[in-house]
Amino acid sequence: MSMLSVEGLAVSRGGLPVLENLSFSLDAGHALVLRGPNGVGKTTLLRTLAGLQPSLAGTVSMPPESMAYAAHSDGLKSTLTVRENLGFWASVYATNDIEPALERMNLQSLETRPAHSLSAGQKRRLGLARLLVTGRPIWVLDEPTVSLDTASVALFAEAVRGHLAGGGAALIATHIDLGLNEASVLDLTPFKAKTPEEGGMQGAFDEAFL
Repeated sequence: MSMLSVEGLAVSRGGLPVLENLSFSLDAGHALVLRGPNGVGKTTLLRTLAGLQPSLAGTVSMPPESMAYAAHSDGLKSTLTVRENLGFWASVYATNDIEPALERMNLQSLETRPAHSLSAGQKRRLGLARLLVTGRPIWVLDEPTVSLDTASVALFAEAVRGHLAGGGAALIATHIDLGLNEASVLDLTPFKAKTPEEGGMQGAFDEAFL
């Protein structure tokens, strides 16, 4: 069953089209890994899907309130403890049990530590643990393994496998092989937008000044 459907999508960065004519679907129980060189538009695409910026064209279809988005920021309150941070996010998403998230991301021994005292890798693990308390079936992740050591990458990959096994789905921009048998790869390079001189779309920013 398709949880996320994208048809003819075009997205822009700084008023300039970066991707166009992009179509794909994401089914329950599956992950889709985005690949492509730096600057191709992976982050721009994910921000557009998350509703943080408008698209230039195309449609995005998914059930309402179904997406959890994790970008480069860990989204932590520095003065709150690990447990308090997860409790805060659980209250935002109206979920209750944070214990599985603490266990899955190996945070039990750190639960009384304030976030500002954590290492970069520990903060990242806590930021990713937020996904486990959202209750959202679609995870959209932008380079989620930044600052993680090998053991923590394995923890995260196992968390994704558990999410998929429970009927969830994940869209992940990463250069790391997470070893997910449930994942397919989408190379964004063929969807790189042409410049206006090459017959491509005119950016919304440019159109405002024409």
